[in-house]
Amino acid sequence: MTPTAPSQTAINVLTALLEARTGQQIASYRSWRLDTALKPLLRDRNLDTLDQLVTQLLDGRDRQIGDRIVDALVNQETSFFRDAQVFDMMVEAVALAESESRRVRIWCAGCSTGQEPLSLAMLFAERRETSGAPMPEIVATDVSDAVIARARAGRFSQFEIQRGLPVRRMIRWFDTTGSEWVAKPELLSLIAFRRMNLVSDPPPPGQYDLVLCRNVLLYLSPDTKRHVFAKIGAAMKPGGVFVMGAGETVIGQTQALEPSKTFRGFYQSQPPRD
Repeated sequence: MTPTAPSQTAINVLTALLEARTGQQIASYRSWRLDTALKPLLRDRNLDTLDQLVTQLLDGRDRQIGDRIVDALVNQETSFFRDAQVFDMMVEAVALAESESRRVRIWCAGCSTGQEPLSLAMLFAERRETSGAPMPEIVATDVSDAVIARARAGRFSQFEIQRGLPVRRMIRWFDTTGSEWVAKPELLSLIAFRRMNLVSDPPPPGQYDLVLCRNVLLYLSPDTKRHVFAKIGAAMKPGGVFVMGAGETVIGQTQALEPSKTFRGFYQSQPPRD
């Protein structure tokens, strides 16, 4: 049987929900993502079409359905040590920021299921073991309660654990439980995971030396991006380092951040202009 195409009304409701909750937009030519991403939720609820799902959403009796729709639509693509050279430069940036008087602070915004902050925690924990260098504070946030819960649990499938993680680190930092790999408590204890909406919520308290927001803002409108950049810039120490995805830039979009003078491809915060 050929699947029934969703009505334009259903598409509009779902894309409006995603934008209202996260600021992310789905262009009309990418509306196929709705059907693909929401198929598991349709199966779980014994529904055949997106229109039926939207009917349940608008009915209002199930308060969790909106959260589940947004969780399914948000892009959670991630892996361990994605772009290894970027991690090498982040270690250098932290080393430059270190001093005897304070602890370096790192914020991973849009951390998904935790591979990125866990990669950082492994790097800095190993550095501490070999050189005695201090361990930075790592805060990781994401808009989805479900993925933050997964990140806190530190549980990964065989497929997930093999993406970017060498065997020696798998054995050193993870235990096996059935078919899953579970991060050891000593590793998880190095990260504070928090639920946060980058668009509508205040940033984690304090100021940060290094902020990662990689491939998170791709689908935000220009105005929403400017808002988020200003929020991130205000949460950083002057001269702090900001890291985006390889295809992203802040140039022409904000005055709160500018290209780094030290690290190619990174950005740095600057004091607000009068």
